[in-house]
Formats: sequence, C-alpha cells, structure tokens
Amino acid sequence: MALEKALPLLGLIFILPALAAAQEKIKFPVAASSKVLGYAPLWVASGKGFLKREGLDAEVTAIRGTAPTMQALVSDSIYVALAANDAVIGLVEKGMDLVMIAAGAKTTHMIMGGKKYKTYEDLRGATIGSSTLTSGTAFLLKRVLKSQGLEYPRDYKLINVGGSGSAFTALSTVVPNYLLSSFSVRREWAADHREEVIRFLKAVLKARRWLDENKQEAADFLAKDLDMKLALARKGLNYYLDNRAWDPNLNIDMDGLKTVVEIYAEQADMKGPIPSPDKYVDLSYLKEAQKELGWR
Repeated sequence: MALEKALPLLGLIFILPALAAAQEKIKFPVAASSKVLGYAPLWVASGKGFLKREGLDAEVTAIRGTAPTMQALVSDSIYVALAANDAVIGLVEKGMDLVMIAAGAKTTHMIMGGKKYKTYEDLRGATIGSSTLTSGTAFLLKRVLKSQGLEYPRDYKLINVGGSGSAFTALSTVVPNYLLSSFSVRREWAADHREEVIRFLKAVLKARRWLDENKQEAADFLAKDLDMKLALARKGLNYYLDNRAWDPNLNIDMDGLKTVVEIYAEQADMKGPIPSPDKYVDLSYLKEAQKELGWR
C-alpha cells in the first residue's frame, strides 16, 4: 500500500519540473532601427503580448540608426533586426551571412520644408535633415533629388535628424515601389533556431492582422507607445493600412526589393551585373509560419 501511494507522488515530482520547463519563455532579443509608426506590427507584437503567447521572452528595443542595428545583429546581440533593406544588401555583399525573412514596410516618406522652399530648385545649397545618412531613406532621397537635377554633396548637405513619427502623408512619385525595410536574421543562426524564428513570425503576423481588425484600439495603443497625438496615430495607421504599406501576410514584394537593389548598386558603384533580389531573401520561415496559422 505504501508503494502504491508513493508512485503517484513520484509521478507528480517528475511532472512538475517538466511543466515548469515547458512554461519557461525563450530569450529572444529583437531590435528596430528607430521607434516609428512604420514598424507598428513589431511594437504591437511586443506590447499586446503576441510574442509572449508564442513562448518568447522578446526584449524589443529601438536602436537609433540602421548601422548600429545591423552591428547588433551581426554580433549576435539581437536575433532579429527590423531595418532598412539596403543595409542588409550592403552587408551581404561584404560577406555577412544575413538574410531577409519577412517584409517590414514600403516607403511612406515625404519631403517637407519651410515656406521659402516651394520647388526642388529651391533646395539647391540647402541643408536637408534625413532620418539616416547612410541607408534607407537617405538613398531614396538622393535618387529623388537626382531626378530633379540636384547632386549630393555638390548641391545640398544632409544631416541626421532621426526618425519621425508623423511623416506618413505621401508616397514618392519618383520611386513608387520601394520596399524600405524587412525583418532580417543571420542565416546560420536562423537555421539552428528555426522553430523560434517561426514562432516570432507567427506573433508578428497575428499583430499585423490585429491592426486591421482593431483600428481604434490600435490607434490608442500606438499613440501611447509612440508618444503621438491620438489624431495623428489614427491618420497614420489608416494611411499605412489603406495603402498596404505593410503587406497583410508580411510577404516581401520582390519588385519593391529589386528597386532597392538597383538604387544600392548605383550608390555603392557596384561592378558587374546587378544581383537578383532573391539573393537576399529566404521566405521558407514565413511560409511555414503562415502554414501553421492556416493562412494562405
């Protein structure tokens, strides 16, 4: 009888540590290059608990600038980076084993100036602030101004002023399809942690859909999280959603990425044929995450 009573107790002793281990969250550091509205699906995935529900203890931080974000990714300080695509392209071309696994956002930036700046020609000799100097929006800005006869640095200066939470009201007409940002990982690390990467993408996919289905609550959340006025958060959210700046399924627009590759090749004076955008992308993790969620 004593042995019969002891057996269930022994079973319980063995089960409890197993349950505790199963409930333990996996450390999963993530960073974005700036705290802006364009990265809203990531902020929602973190702030609304989607990452936690996928079993990830994801510390999501904003690192000011694309370059330090990429440095953190290369050094394994973070596991996933959300930043400008041209930075990933540049590092891959230098031999780094980085790869884009899901789309961030298409460009939604505009050029704003004081009352005396009414034409592109008025910008000749001006000092222009950009959210970055060496990648992303700076490359796009240079392309736009070049199309108007303004060459950098001959005709204007650029200074870094950081990201803007309210620059959401217009698309460029010079480069209408430009995939500004993506989620990127190190290839080798991701291959060794495939399950965690898929969990991460499932969380962001759910967050992206939540933005569509809960616009008022989403605007409230983003206004507080990004320290914006509610009216601006609402307008910005509607703009991103209405213009599909965030793909509903995080699919990478290969035509939009091709534009990034072409502009990068021009800015970096790459020799030889321009690489295909496929060189920088691995969609297998995203497809598996979509499959596990039952999404097409």
